[in-house]
Amino acid sequence: MPRRQQQLESFRSMTPSQFFYEYREVAGFGSPSRALYQTVRELVENALDATDVHGILPDIYIAIEREPENPNYYRVTVEDNGIGIQPQHVPYAFGQVLYSSKYRLRQARGRFGLGAKMAILYGQIRTGKPVEVYTSPQGSNKIYFFRIKIDIQRNRPIVLTRAEFPNPSGWHGTRVSVVVEGDWPRARSRIHTYIQRTAIAAPYANIVFRDPDNRIVIYRRRITKLPPIPREVKPHPHGVDIELLKQLIAKTNAKTLLEFMVEAFQGVGKKTAEAFLEYAKLDKNLDPRTLDDKKLEYLARKLREYPKFRAPSADALSPFGPEIIEAGLRAILEPEFVTAVTRRPKAYEGHPFIVEVGIAYGGKIPPMNEPMLLRYANKIPLLYDEKADVAWKVVDPRNFDWKAYLVNFPAPIAVLTHIASTKVPYKGVGKESVADVPEIENELRNALREAARRLRDYLLKKKREEEAKKRIITFMKYTPEVASSLATILKDMGVREEDVRKMLLNIMKKKLGIEDDKFHKLIQGLEVSIEE
Repeated sequence: MPRRQQQLESFRSMTPSQFFYEYREVAGFGSPSRALYQTVRELVENALDATDVHGILPDIYIAIEREPENPNYYRVTVEDNGIGIQPQHVPYAFGQVLYSSKYRLRQARGRFGLGAKMAILYGQIRTGKPVEVYTSPQGSNKIYFFRIKIDIQRNRPIVLTRAEFPNPSGWHGTRVSVVVEGDWPRARSRIHTYIQRTAIAAPYANIVFRDPDNRIVIYRRRITKLPPIPREVKPHPHGVDIELLKQLIAKTNAKTLLEFMVEAFQGVGKKTAEAFLEYAKLDKNLDPRTLDDKKLEYLARKLREYPKFRAPSADALSPFGPEIIEAGLRAILEPEFVTAVTRRPKAYEGHPFIVEVGIAYGGKIPPMNEPMLLRYANKIPLLYDEKADVAWKVVDPRNFDWKAYLVNFPAPIAVLTHIASTKVPYKGVGKESVADVPEIENELRNALREAARRLRDYLLKKKREEEAKKRIITFMKYTPEVASSLATILKDMGVREEDVRKMLLNIMKKKLGIEDDKFHKLIQGLEVSIEE
């Protein structure tokens, strides 16, 4: 019998850049329209993180231009006035996947520094063109220019051009230009919406956007207040796992478990560490480097179970705050009423989070059959997968009793939700929807109720004023005749018609319980309306 030929499996490794080259859909680059949107989004988020996170009021310029040699190629350029990038880091920051300044435990729009490089990688494999970068660090007297490609096989930058120029104006920041294959007609609406919602969340920024149709949109700075600057923090004991423990132990100089606990974790002092080690029945003098996988699993489990650790610090977070949310909603939506709520910090699985809710009502907001939902996570507008997001679950009229707050659909109402956290539980790597984590859902619902109660108070007051107007109009129609008749009857007592009229108006004012100034303005306005 012939010998059966054995089939052998072939094995190979992949660099991070190879992985994202082959599976770019997971990062949002699955189609030309989505890729164009994603490129704008990633570059804008990097620009904002280079400015407001460092205490700089942002000036952001965005341009999308058609490339002359191919109508499907678009050059996306984003310039900021941020801290800039040191020239030695530029090739790796734009030419090596998973090389970033963001691998720290604090809130940032991006977590991995992956998005911009995905845009560069996508542009390179579809158009063959390199990314172009101009940058000048704060205080530098030079501007540095690079043209860079990514060596996909080795995940290394290929620097095609490097140059230096004098910087007489003292400009600081970064200008990134990448050519991608795109579909502007399909992406147009989404990109304009994204930039508008970015302006709502950043009323402290000047944003200029020029699109391929040569339409220029300008969102001017409305306030100069910036969100708080997030600070890097140590990990919380409730958020550890075996691998994190290994990393912390590899970096520590501690000789004992007690020293390690105090050095490695936030909010853990000597007394807390001793109490935990007694609870876990672990020797406080044990060298942490002697722990094997079984003991590390036990330690991680006990750390997560121990109930007496202090809550995670919110120093790493940067919420908008009510003033910024209200300013953004007023500037873009022009409502008649706006309010915002920022809840106290909470935590899930050792990760601190803050939820915020803003409500805008009336004015130029069109009536709709459901709330206009503006979702944000770590200041990023989320445009896709709305109905899959925990925020929609909370505001959905089928789940939230809007009628109890005097909102009957169709209604002119917009709801802004923001989740700030060191670890936002996104449903996918595309970062477009947030998972239904019970702690976050409950906080969003409580914030929405608080904001909705303020809206109800406003609508009740408005309703009372409208009813008062109707009563005053009816009253004023008959006031001249009544005043004339009473003045005639009381003529012998020296009572004038004007005196009777004032007396009747005072009676009406007291009956309605309206303040003097407001009442007189109301009367004057109604007198003009009645005469007309």
